[in-house]
Amino acid sequence: MNNITKKSFYSFLTLYLLSSFIFLFLASYWFYSSQTSMEMQNNYYKMNNIADRVSAKVIKVHMMGGEFTLAKFPDAAVALYDSEHKIKYGSELQNVDFSKDYYLNGKTFTLISQTTIGHLGVDHVVVQSDKYTATVSKLKNRVIVTSIFVGIAIVIIAVILSYIFLRPIKDKMQEIENFVKDTTHELNTPITALMMSTSRAKSKKVYDEKIIQNISISTKQLYDIYSSLSFLSFDAKDETTQELDFNEIVKESIDYFDELLERKNIKLEFTQATCILNIDPTKAKMLINNLLSNAIKYSLPNTKINIQITRNSFFIKDEGIGIAKDKLSTIFQRFTRANSYAGGFGVGLNIVDSIVKEYGFKIEINSKEKEGTEVIIRF
Repeated sequence: MNNITKKSFYSFLTLYLLSSFIFLFLASYWFYSSQTSMEMQNNYYKMNNIADRVSAKVIKVHMMGGEFTLAKFPDAAVALYDSEHKIKYGSELQNVDFSKDYYLNGKTFTLISQTTIGHLGVDHVVVQSDKYTATVSKLKNRVIVTSIFVGIAIVIIAVILSYIFLRPIKDKMQEIENFVKDTTHELNTPITALMMSTSRAKSKKVYDEKIIQNISISTKQLYDIYSSLSFLSFDAKDETTQELDFNEIVKESIDYFDELLERKNIKLEFTQATCILNIDPTKAKMLINNLLSNAIKYSLPNTKINIQITRNSFFIKDEGIGIAKDKLSTIFQRFTRANSYAGGFGVGLNIVDSIVKEYGFKIEINSKEKEGTEVIIRF
């Protein structure tokens, strides 16, 4: 991962985690608040029910006679007080504030009911319970533990999603880095040749044919790189198509690469026929130049290149190093090279493919390693 990809990764991860944890906190807080509110209401109804049951028994005993016994309740302590707040039944309870009906003191809720209306001398039924705080404490622990596990899951998911979403950017950045390296390498060769040829010409003060040829070849290589980069960056789809003789375009390309053919001692055979196309001239040149350039680049010295034109097709075949079978399906992808035999940065066939698709042509490539490659374009 380079610095740009790392920065994007951590920025996305931070934003995702921050928003997720804010949402998790709000959801946990809302859940905890709603549950504690429900538990408080539930606790009140339970304590009030106990007070009502005790009051009903007090009134019944008072009305019908008999001996009153205060029942025990598993989750609450109950005591009965008279009008002077003295205990009549039950055990003494802690810190009873008779000015309130229902309140929380520390961990204990206290409910005071006056529904006995003085029967049996009882004016207050007091119920105390710490069930609410115990339940809320368990609830808080569950919410915290659940939030921690959910938080861990969010972190794991965030990392996985970050890698998934940023993988195309990472791959593209890697392509760009490789492209820059390849471009630098490709530019270095003709520039060095130009500098050396110019230096030799200056020192000799005689401009022999070999020096001029080297300068010419290097200049054309630089121009080809410039043309490819310009096409990729500024590919103008609105250029004017016109009727032209495709043979003339091919002849111009052959003349253009004549010095390269001569340097590698490659023999070129050209068979032509009348072929009139409606195509943009610049794109027609790019189409042929890239195919012929590749054929020369990947051909061995002292071999042959065959070019044929029919009324509705173009055929070029070399006796070069060929393309591996498993690479044929990817050779039209930008920045993809089938091998590193002759440098390049993998845009030539991508340009060819884009032009072919734009004009509705069909392209077919057949190749065998160490035997050569043939390309057929059907118009």
